[in-house]
Amino acid sequence: MAVINCPNCRKKISDKAKSCSHCHIDLENLDEEKLANLKQIQKINKSQQIMTVSFVAMLLFCGGFLFYYWQNVQPGTWQYYFSAGSTVAGFVLYIITRIQLILLKKSNK
Repeated sequence: MAVINCPNCRKKISDKAKSCSHCHIDLENLDEEKLANLKQIQKINKSQQIMTVSFVAMLLFCGGFLFYYWQNVQPGTWQYYFSAGSTVAGFVLYIITRIQLILLKKSNK
């Protein structure tokens, strides 16, 4: 008896199992078409997760930037460091998520 990864949830299951104990997918009736559909759904879900993180990064960037200019923040205060940190963190996270999306789309080809 070997341990394999479930094609749907990627958790460890027995190779003799008839269904996954975690996601309850029927492994006996799993053909190539269903397996391809599962992989496509996983890629779409991954893309949506990355887009959500990208949106949060954009909110961090815009929030820090707008806070800095609307509140007339003076350098050296905690508000300055907060707004600058939020802006930089948001920008870096946004760039990282965009690179992840590009790599995900290239892996689809």
